Amino acid sequence: MRDTGIGSVRGESTSVPAGFEPIVEVTADERARIAVGRAGVRRNDRFLVSTRSTGEILLTPLVSIPKRELAVREDEELRTSLLRGLADLTQGRVARRDDLLDGDQEERAPTAHSVLH
Repeated sequence: MRDTGIGSVRGESTSVPAGFEPIVEVTADERARIAVGRAGVRRNDRFLVSTRSTGEILLTPLVSIPKRELAVREDEELRTSLLRGLADLTQGRVARRDDLLDGDQEERAPTAHSVLH
């Protein structure tokens, strides 16, 4: 850790952990909020907030994904299949398959799609 020259904690000069750069000293407002825009934070950025017993606060950038998409991230086989299907789509290697519809096509009432195509 090295002295930042920015401020002091309990009468001692503050130090910054290796790999971090001091940006600016901030003061919490009446609602205990601090501005972190100078650190590159933008509107709607999300962070995991962690604290140490010393009072240090660590903000770790994160991205939230819908639960329904979690299966794709966790299942290698599903992810590979999905990526293969997307590649086929972008290469034009897909065709419409009306035979995959439930029930007999003749028994169904005509739809706008079936009339137009």
